[in-house]
Amino acid sequence: MTHDRERSVVGAFVGLANSLVDGIDTVDVLSGLTADCARLLGIASAGLLLADGRGVLHVVAASSERTRNLELFQLQREQGPCLDCYREGSAVTAADLSQEADRWPQFVAAATAAGFASVHALPLRLQDKVLGTLGLFGTEVGPLKDDDVILGQALAHVATVALVSTRAATDQSVVTAQLQQALNSRVLIEQSKGLLAQLGNVEMHQAFTVLQRYARDNNERLSEVARQLVTRELNGRRVLDHALVKGVLSGPIS
Repeated sequence: MTHDRERSVVGAFVGLANSLVDGIDTVDVLSGLTADCARLLGIASAGLLLADGRGVLHVVAASSERTRNLELFQLQREQGPCLDCYREGSAVTAADLSQEADRWPQFVAAATAAGFASVHALPLRLQDKVLGTLGLFGTEVGPLKDDDVILGQALAHVATVALVSTRAATDQSVVTAQLQQALNSRVLIEQSKGLLAQLGNVEMHQAFTVLQRYARDNNERLSEVARQLVTRELNGRRVLDHALVKGVLSGPIS
């Protein structure tokens, strides 16, 4: 590992640790974690799936909209490496998706169309329970390097820590409640993204950046700002105007 990369890895873990201590919204932390995965592991993007109390997986975070859409497609078609990873409780590697058409025909077609050529899925574990999966998507054929697999799993462990507390580790009802809270936050955030995207005529990934910047600048949880937007307690124009002032967007906004 080069010195620059070592510094980047340390910086990422320090940032994640500070986020957890500072009480930043869990979904916000996980979104940053998927972006860190893409940057540090030399892959195109990453997505994180989380299971609800019934064992049904949901998309909680993704570093790009095409990854989010592919993860959703995977769940809708009930086939793909991330689902197998969750069901089996172990890493699943597809170094060359073109060789996996018999295993996941619909997923491979959709992933290839989206520009992906390889996938590596890692489990999010709490002791013997699998909470979800971290999907790592590449645009080039080939497996992850051993060091990258180790780093990717370490980031998956951080995701698990972000989702549950130490107390929760011995209390299944607390685990379930905390996971459901994260899922509920994700729903609100998606709704607020759609609202901002429509109001400001911006892409969904831009809407998330706008939402995130407003929450951080006003020292509020991402999910709380999202809730205020959805319930109309907070005017979407105000959030978009804040993004313009901060240079997150370039005007005019329609």
